[in-house]
Amino acid sequence: MTDKDGAATPDNIPATSPQHMRRVVLASLVGTALEWYDFFIYGTAAALVFNVLFFTDADPAIGTLVAFASFGVGFVFRPLGGFVFGHIGDVLGRRTTLVITTLVMGLSTGIIGLLPTYPQIGIWAPVLLTLLRVCQGLGAGAEFGGASTLLSEHAPPARRGFFGSFAQTGVQIGLVMGTVVFLIVGFLPDEQLMSWGWRIPFLLSFLLIAVSLYLRLRVAESPVFLRAAKSQTTVKVPVVQALKKYPGSFLVGIGAHICDTAVVYIYATFSVTYLTTQLDQPRWVALTGVIAFGIAVILLQPVYGALSDRIGRRPLNIFSVLFTAAFAYPFFLMLNTGEPLVIWLALLIATTLGVAPMIAVQPAFYAELFGAGVRYTGFAASREMGAAVAGFSPVAASALLAASGGDPWLVALLMIGTAAVSLIAFVFSRETREIDIAAFDPDQASVVSGSWRSSKTAAE
Repeated sequence: MTDKDGAATPDNIPATSPQHMRRVVLASLVGTALEWYDFFIYGTAAALVFNVLFFTDADPAIGTLVAFASFGVGFVFRPLGGFVFGHIGDVLGRRTTLVITTLVMGLSTGIIGLLPTYPQIGIWAPVLLTLLRVCQGLGAGAEFGGASTLLSEHAPPARRGFFGSFAQTGVQIGLVMGTVVFLIVGFLPDEQLMSWGWRIPFLLSFLLIAVSLYLRLRVAESPVFLRAAKSQTTVKVPVVQALKKYPGSFLVGIGAHICDTAVVYIYATFSVTYLTTQLDQPRWVALTGVIAFGIAVILLQPVYGALSDRIGRRPLNIFSVLFTAAFAYPFFLMLNTGEPLVIWLALLIATTLGVAPMIAVQPAFYAELFGAGVRYTGFAASREMGAAVAGFSPVAASALLAASGGDPWLVALLMIGTAAVSLIAFVFSRETREIDIAAFDPDQASVVSGSWRSSKTAAE
């Protein structure tokens, strides 16, 4: 039977109704937005205030490096979050796990807003800040994979790219929300910003938890997971099976997330510091550019997601990393003009042709890399291992900028290098858009071997 909205129940598990699909999209979109708001505001705070409030023994340049290093700590723990919560998601269900990650992310972010600063408690301030960043990393490591898996498994097969893209749309809404809040509090006098204003974006997280939980608790469990649970085919130790059955997919998943992780944080976090400290631009110029960047991504996600349903995931992935590499140095040339309109145009070009296609495809692309029994674990763990490798891009970019005497050419080279890594992953991947993710058997299909076959071929 089904509930009044057509949501699946374990006794009889039909396809998700259009009405319930809209509910799934809304819950994933809003939940992902609120959780990634939590994750992103740390990066903005690291660029603007943490180097002063929590690392005050250092000079400004070193303080910025240390603040960005604490930002990167979250990426180190994201793979662990992917393994731990991915296991829970493959054993107990996608929705249950997303409720847990909502609490982990929301509470750790809100508590940051209550922390005393370095002048108040000394070394314990950065220690506690870093520990809470670890908690953020654990929650973030499972959030995107879980939301994307839930969307992809509810979506009609022919529109999996379109519906899956809303998980990534939520990530960008979180980026815009966090930047807008910091833009608003940034208009406070410096004394008020540094004393209490910076706390507001973090304290808002306490209010946002309730919204996310309300929406996620109204969504039915994934029909793919319910079928597996009903037939008792769920995997007891998903991590072992994911690594054993899908080693090639794991490597592709790691490499595929290197480029977008590195360049998104260079665009959205490092560029704020670069513009405000290196080029003496007002904070509002940098933050407005990041907001425009995020809005453009939000608008383009469903467009590129739908396009991937027509032409495939692989062509969009390859195009986006090639463009990102080609535009790396021109991006900084445009920033160096010091003209706000040119700065904003640089961020918009980087978005529309470089970042947006690559990240719009990710939810469906990763969901199609792994079988149903280990999908959450494989998705979250492989993707977040890539994030751990590339998540230190702001601190690496800051160090390279200092090493080159303020010339960003080494930062551009870093971006090109990460694009090359992801290009290799995409070249060695195979097209997956026609795979039936409910029946994806690791003994019959692989995205990196010649034995790959689509659901269409299997049906024939």
